[in-house]
Amino acid sequence: MITFVKGEIFHVGKDALEVSCAGIGYKVHCPTGVLGASSLGEDVELFTYLAVREDAHTLYGFQTRKERDFFETLIGVSGIGPKTALGVLSAAPLETIQKAIASGDPSLLPRVSGIGPKIAQRIVMELKDKMEDFGVAGEGELRESGDVIDALIGLGYSRYQAQQVLQTIPASIEGVENKVKEALKILGK
Repeated sequence: MITFVKGEIFHVGKDALEVSCAGIGYKVHCPTGVLGASSLGEDVELFTYLAVREDAHTLYGFQTRKERDFFETLIGVSGIGPKTALGVLSAAPLETIQKAIASGDPSLLPRVSGIGPKIAQRIVMELKDKMEDFGVAGEGELRESGDVIDALIGLGYSRYQAQQVLQTIPASIEGVENKVKEALKILGK
């Protein structure tokens, strides 16, 4: 098992990084948050999961062990493969996804390609109790975070930009409209 890759970014693709480690290049599929924060020639350390299939060995990489562990938990759900799990982790910040699952709210998940309402409900049902292992308790603000991200994407910002700015909005600001206004102020700077 390859548990992490540490090296220089050789290439940034639309869904993967090529990382040069001791003269060997590894193609590592990553969530959009990792890809958006990566640049050519930069040193990177990714926590990885190696998916072994009959026809391919595919490496998936994450910024933190917590993301990798959650990815492994997601692919344990019946009907969820590594590509779909990677899509889930690209849909919103990890904490937002975990809070949605912990609160029993599947509305964030159908935004991911390949996940319909039934699979979203299955993910919530199977993982809701496991969220305590990740230190997450159910909260009611999840739908609001997803709506803010959707609004910013609708205004032309990338999912990565929307996710990053959402994390910088002060907790004292409440409501989708107010959060979008604050996000636009931050992005305008």
